[in-house]
Amino acid sequence: MSNGIFIICTSGTREKLQMAAMIAAVGAASGSAVSVFFSMNALQYFIKGGSTDAPVEGEFGSLMANNEGVPRFKDLFLQAADLGDAALLPCSMAMDLMEVSESDLDAEFGAPTGLTRFLSDAEGGQLYTF
Repeated sequence: MSNGIFIICTSGTREKLQMAAMIAAVGAASGSAVSVFFSMNALQYFIKGGSTDAPVEGEFGSLMANNEGVPRFKDLFLQAADLGDAALLPCSMAMDLMEVSESDLDAEFGAPTGLTRFLSDAEGGQLYTF
């Protein structure tokens, strides 16, 4: 896949996850093919029954957390997958280290993917990291 939007999420902070989710949602709603690779600290928020309350880095994160008008990052990612052409891909290495299986993740997630494959698919596209 090329000419799409490719997002790597490794951070577990609210601000970075929120920005990545907004890019994914807007890209998908605009008709762009979007692939989001979740690894390290970001993947934990998409395990069924896990926490969805990411820590804030600064003042803006606190503002978002306390404002009911700001959609949650998790909801934006899941909407991008449900309503647009967004693929949510868990990092296979992170899953192994966390000892989680595909069935432990939210239903909108695709098959576990390695970083090498993700970067190969991203060649020629727009790549963002958070």
